[in-house]
Amino acid sequence: MSTGKSGGAGNGAEGARRSRAGSGNGSGRRPAPPRPADNGMSAPVTPGRVGLYVLLLVAGALVALAGTLVQAAWFPGGLLLALAGTGALFYGGATATGTVAGVLIPGAGWLLSVFGLLSQVRPEGDFLFGAGTSSYIFLAGGIVVAVICATVAQRRTTGVPYGRVGG
Repeated sequence: MSTGKSGGAGNGAEGARRSRAGSGNGSGRRPAPPRPADNGMSAPVTPGRVGLYVLLLVAGALVALAGTLVQAAWFPGGLLLALAGTGALFYGGATATGTVAGVLIPGAGWLLSVFGLLSQVRPEGDFLFGAGTSSYIFLAGGIVVAVICATVAQRRTTGVPYGRVGG
């Protein structure tokens, strides 16, 4: 007989605990409305920020030109130096601005300059890019470095913790 009473008391306390847990914070105050997540792309537009973005765009074009010349001149070391220069520019842009646009703007300047230089043919028929593997690695590697830097910058601005996802 006592087992029936204790079972009922246990269920009653558990039921009360469940109803209190689902009722909110218990203080009677309404919770604050959810704030929209900052995606790292929005930042106040100021003249200084616009000037920095223009400077990063020009720097992207200059790094592309320098990388084009260096990667072909000293094959293994020049290619690594050119890719390190692009990575430094992209990561530095993200650090200086604190936004993903700090990577995307110099990346656009780099990409437009590289493909502009790639399409330029001199009257003698010469290209700035040779037909070797070094040129293709520079093209693909620069794009990969830009994507990596943009991903790291986005994770830093949105506050996503490093490590495993979901556990």
